[in-house]
Amino acid sequence: MPADETVPPPTFTRALWLALALSLGAAISLGITRFAYGLLLTPMRADLGWSYTLAGAMNTANALGYLLGALVTPRLMRQLGPQRLLWTGAVLASVFMLLSGFFTGAAPLLLQRLLAGMASAFVFIAGGLLAARLASQWPGRSGLLLGLYYGGTGWGIVVSALLVPPVLEAAHGVPHAWAWAWWALALACVLATLVLGWSVRELNRMGHMAGAASTTFAAPMPGPDTRPFRWRDFGFALAGYGMFGVGYIGYMTFVLALLREQGASGGALTLFYTLLGLAVLASSRIWAGLLERSRGGGALAFLNVLLGGATLLPALTSAWPVILLSGLVFGGVFLSVVAATTALVRHNLPAAAWASGISAFTIVFAAGQIVGPTVVGWIADGPGGLARGLVFSTVALWLGAGLAWRQKPLST
Repeated sequence: MPADETVPPPTFTRALWLALALSLGAAISLGITRFAYGLLLTPMRADLGWSYTLAGAMNTANALGYLLGALVTPRLMRQLGPQRLLWTGAVLASVFMLLSGFFTGAAPLLLQRLLAGMASAFVFIAGGLLAARLASQWPGRSGLLLGLYYGGTGWGIVVSALLVPPVLEAAHGVPHAWAWAWWALALACVLATLVLGWSVRELNRMGHMAGAASTTFAAPMPGPDTRPFRWRDFGFALAGYGMFGVGYIGYMTFVLALLREQGASGGALTLFYTLLGLAVLASSRIWAGLLERSRGGGALAFLNVLLGGATLLPALTSAWPVILLSGLVFGGVFLSVVAATTALVRHNLPAAAWASGISAFTIVFAAGQIVGPTVVGWIADGPGGLARGLVFSTVALWLGAGLAWRQKPLST
């Protein structure tokens, strides 16, 4: 292609396909690498004799790895580019998921969860940046395109819900049957990585985003607005998002264990988790308009309020219709909180500062997730059990809503 020739933006239909392909990065990094552990917590805890504190520490290790990955991702993206980092992170996540089935000791499993968390940060941040650049080509529909990417976590949740229980059933009676589920999940990650490879090739082939002629899917050239990202400008939103990280991860880690304690059958748990994942997929359409309109922290606050209510319900009752409502609302909201922070960055910063902004929100998100699982597990080991742990998660989410509400749009 001649140096002065630019490639036209993709048609919206093609943009939708690319967003869906990119969404498999979210499926790998969160839907499978992190959240599938909730399906395995109970059989692993029973087999290995864990306390709830140690069981929660597994996801704390994953979140610590995510934080470490988020800290180095900006430098890696400058060196490798977001497309290559996305692909590399997906391959590494698949490998670490596979290795998780080969260990029974707490120390090596904690290490595997940490390394998988690092790889998932590479995938999630790089994919989020690519989705933001893709969305910038369609300003009126950017909320939908961003929602599709983050909603891809739902694909990972649905696949996990449909894959893990039958694998555990098929391996029943085999020592450490849960290991086979890790291997099956790793295979799912490999298949999703192959689709991600197609999206990376397509983005490289397009070679043009936001008016920049290039042979790679590069960031837009700086325009008149060259404001850098500054932490203090987004202080309330960052604090609110950190509390979201503390609160939501307790639910995703322990809600299935709580439902088992309340007497839910295996089929009921599969139904609950599948509906939660489908609600994540639907969330891209439900909240697209809100994300497009909100320039301050209003969307982040509103979604945290809803999420806190959904988290509280299983702590108050075991009535199955209420439990299903909790899963549907939670699934329909929680990844849109993540999308809301990307929308906040896009609305208030020039394109050249998006990577720094998204990385900063990812860092506080990861820091919150480090706290949440271990604290909820520690509370669950005491009086009140897992139900009291979810009350703590609810309080964290509502505190996050109050903080985010104070975030104002940046002056333009």
